Amino acid sequence: MKNVNIELLKEQENENNLNRNFALEAVRVTEFAALACSSWIGKGEKDAADQAAVNAMRDSLNTMDIDGTIVIGEGERDKAPMLYIGEKVGTGNGPAIDIALDPLEGTDLCATGSPNSLAVIAFAKKGCFLHAPDVYMDKIAVGNGLPEGVVDLDNSPKTNLQNLAKARGCDVSDLTAVILQRDRHEEIIAQVREAGARIKLITDGDVAGIISTAIPNPTSDIYFGIGGAPEGVLAAAALRATGGQMQGRLKFYDDQAQIDRAKKMGITDLSQKFTHEEMAKGDVMFAASGVTDGFMLSGVKHYKGRNITQSIVMRSATRTVRTITTEQTLK
Repeated sequence: MKNVNIELLKEQENENNLNRNFALEAVRVTEFAALACSSWIGKGEKDAADQAAVNAMRDSLNTMDIDGTIVIGEGERDKAPMLYIGEKVGTGNGPAIDIALDPLEGTDLCATGSPNSLAVIAFAKKGCFLHAPDVYMDKIAVGNGLPEGVVDLDNSPKTNLQNLAKARGCDVSDLTAVILQRDRHEEIIAQVREAGARIKLITDGDVAGIISTAIPNPTSDIYFGIGGAPEGVLAAAALRATGGQMQGRLKFYDDQAQIDRAKKMGITDLSQKFTHEEMAKGDVMFAASGVTDGFMLSGVKHYKGRNITQSIVMRSATRTVRTITTEQTLK
């Protein structure tokens, strides 16, 4: 058994004490958001569920001693009372922190009582998150323990699956790809099936879909497809902590208004292929709490005067992933 240098681990923890404290605070923020929207599970009111999660997340963030700025949120200022891009949160009495969040990732999943709805947040030092406009992003992601560049967004699905199978020492038929069930993905789905891999189709929630490739005991091997760019940045933050790999490219579909917004946000090369390390730089912390049951986390449970939540928190500085179950007794 390999010896563990406890003193070195302690030293790393001390050096990153700020992030460790933020990790615990972040879990509290996502827990409150998950609890707030849980009363709307299965009621068909996705906007009401989203608003409940937004209100709880904003209230929680505003108790933190940070000078926080939302850089990945739910739209621009005119979309308030959503947590909008550019909104300031926190007491202002602390470090400058950029925040990426989705108070309710999978609003339709919550409204229909379907799996994999989450409350999600990520923290980084100022300037470390890609300021991605609310457009689509073409994405590919795999888990950890693989050669750098084992998959590439510019390769065909077949080539990526063959390279991944070779690196894993298995057959393509042993691999499972997770893909959003959308009309735009019909060709990708056909190519993956022709290559011989299995497919897990998901209706929503591509943050959870991407992370499913990189968590301990992963439930899929590779993610393909086009989803939201803000969700891509959130997923990249998680993969920074788990050691997975991801690439993304913004998709504008010749929409000049979107192109102008991207340029205003600092995107100069519209065809750039971003890695997860370019989307989420430096020390990054990611947390999520389950709203509905899923393949990553259990959803909120209300049982005999108790609220039970399950959350995951990840830190890139120490490559730690912790699953936390919290039980709150109601007064």
